[in-house]
Amino acid sequence: MFLSTDQIRRLSLPFDLDLYAHQTHQISTWTALLIKWNAKINLTTITKPEEIIVRHFAESMYLSKAQELRGRLLDVGSGAGFPGLALRITNPELQVVLLEPVAKKRAFLKEVIRECGFESVEVRGERIEEYCRSHSGEFGLVTARALGSFDSTLPAMVRCLRVDGELCLWLTRSEAENLSAQTPAFNRLVKWCEPISVPLSRDREIWHGKPVG
Repeated sequence: MFLSTDQIRRLSLPFDLDLYAHQTHQISTWTALLIKWNAKINLTTITKPEEIIVRHFAESMYLSKAQELRGRLLDVGSGAGFPGLALRITNPELQVVLLEPVAKKRAFLKEVIRECGFESVEVRGERIEEYCRSHSGEFGLVTARALGSFDSTLPAMVRCLRVDGELCLWLTRSEAENLSAQTPAFNRLVKWCEPISVPLSRDREIWHGKPVG
């Protein structure tokens, strides 16, 4: 199902996203692919096009309203491409690396990249714990959403950051509280800024911070 430019812009209004026609076309094309592929492989539990626009695209791209994004971005556990590839829509100068260990999901990401005409995007199959060994200090931004465990992934993500880089995590407030209480590296390795509240949500936030030391 393809959504019109007007529909996408209307759904994005609460997020203050100023989208051009070619950007809404990319979003519409991607959404149609996501619905089609999701019938065969598990990419998302959100299946209504309108909810996909709000929960996946707008919530991901909202980071670009809070701060300037440029340089190289590493998206960990990319899945269907959120948040990292979605940020490429609002920040076309970003050079994006998508880490996704599941082969079928990598195939989907490559299809999206091809159909949407994205450039400077690389899809890799390594886990972050392996990838960081040879890519330490390379990225200005590392993003992640819906990761199961941070015990080993958080130190690896921080290792991939430049000294002036930033880690951005899409979390609920309770998830952040649990990480702070149960994962020592959460506060030991990252100096967190005030979380960014996500529009239309009671508890979803974007946690962002820089490496300690």
